[in-house]
Amino acid sequence: MKNYIKINETDNVIVALKEIAQGESIPEASVTALETIPAGHKMAVRDIPAGSEIIKYGFRIGHAKEDIRAGAWVHVHNIKTALGGLLEYTYEPAAAAGTASGQDCKEACFDGFLRPDGSAGVRNEIWIIPTVGCVNSIAQSMADSANKRIHGSVGEVIAFPHPYGCSQMGEDQEHTRTILADLVHHPNAGGVLVLGLGCENSNIGELKRYIGDYDENRVKFLVCQECEDEMEEGAKLLNQLISYAAGFQREKISASRLVIGMKCGGSDGFSGITANPLVGRFSDILVSRGGTTILTEVPEMFGAETLLMNRCASRELFEQTVSLINDFKQYFTDNNQTIYENPSPGNKKGGISTLEDKSLGCTQKSGSAAVRGVLAYGERVKEHGLNLLSAPGNDLVASTALAASGAQIVLFTTGRGTPFASPVPTVKISSNSTLAEKKKNWIDFNAGVLAENAGFEEMGQQLFDYVLAVASGKKVCSEQAGFHDMAIFKQGVTL
Repeated sequence: MKNYIKINETDNVIVALKEIAQGESIPEASVTALETIPAGHKMAVRDIPAGSEIIKYGFRIGHAKEDIRAGAWVHVHNIKTALGGLLEYTYEPAAAAGTASGQDCKEACFDGFLRPDGSAGVRNEIWIIPTVGCVNSIAQSMADSANKRIHGSVGEVIAFPHPYGCSQMGEDQEHTRTILADLVHHPNAGGVLVLGLGCENSNIGELKRYIGDYDENRVKFLVCQECEDEMEEGAKLLNQLISYAAGFQREKISASRLVIGMKCGGSDGFSGITANPLVGRFSDILVSRGGTTILTEVPEMFGAETLLMNRCASRELFEQTVSLINDFKQYFTDNNQTIYENPSPGNKKGGISTLEDKSLGCTQKSGSAAVRGVLAYGERVKEHGLNLLSAPGNDLVASTALAASGAQIVLFTTGRGTPFASPVPTVKISSNSTLAEKKKNWIDFNAGVLAENAGFEEMGQQLFDYVLAVASGKKVCSEQAGFHDMAIFKQGVTL
């Protein structure tokens, strides 16, 4: 096994796969390390003059702040972002390389729950969705009590507390109502109790306008201020929902019915080499079989957005992607922030130096398929294939947005590790084996073996098979721990 990787032949840096000691010679790259290079970090393989581009993945990830000698450590101390403001883009369509192989076209199925409206769920849960944060504790108490009464195929009763639903204005209020309505329709829920207070802005009467048509057997409503004992009334409604949902049984469903969200967490220098390309391979396999994937985290597309734009299946989708990027940049500007989401301390420790560095790694999750849909925040997916979704980089907000758009499962790559979950099964994929060994209670799948000579195609199939197993009922680590989280995007004023 090599102790480094040069991702693209045009790169002027290599990435250390394990620590490279000062004075260590790298004959293949004709360079000697001038200082110790930590694992996941970059080393210059030729002299890079001040102001010149630093190239990784075959693309610019920033400019040199100073003269950088061959063999030097390249990181935040000597590289700066090249990102700027709003840009104009030209549609230069590239042929999507994600064409199906013979293997990819083989029929694949999972054991899921087919709903009367034609949607497919991978779980059969009862969800309690509060309209306002004031009833969060009641919702959780109802869930705790109802879990003692579940039977049949019902997996769990889950409350989704959040702090919003009142004292909101403008887009924030719209976001709350839209996301809550989306969750009401999610196929992983065999039954839903919408729990309101009664005096909130997003009261049940108002929220019903966003929910639209619904199955009265599957969705129940309770306004706490309108009943004498909300716990007793809630228990009655939950018993009805449990009995209804218990009638569903797992059955063979084509993998083409799967919608899988793709998200990065605490990334490191290995993420763009192992975990993210592996998820990209998974995406290509699923899309080739008629399934759907959703990529989000718009600020973590900055610097790599043209790669996605040029894979848009039409000029209209290209224009929508331009708006996706520039609208999010405008959001930064409107809030007097620079258009640059600086990598987190964990990102930097793991070897990521600039947002372009992070973005080029993050977008590897999209694979090579054509972009078939571009979604606004809270918009539910309509097109099969690869979709782009507007949401921030924040892990919990973005993962909730993926679930709200229809993802039954979220694939979450991480180089640092996290215990969190989203409203749907959240598969943690480690970018390095050290993390997978250390946090076995967090990590579900280890992509770090790709840096240890594991076969990429073989690992892609293994991940695909693992996702089918999760879709068929296998619990991920966060589910085993009982973690179920959600968050809603907040932009403006709270009254």
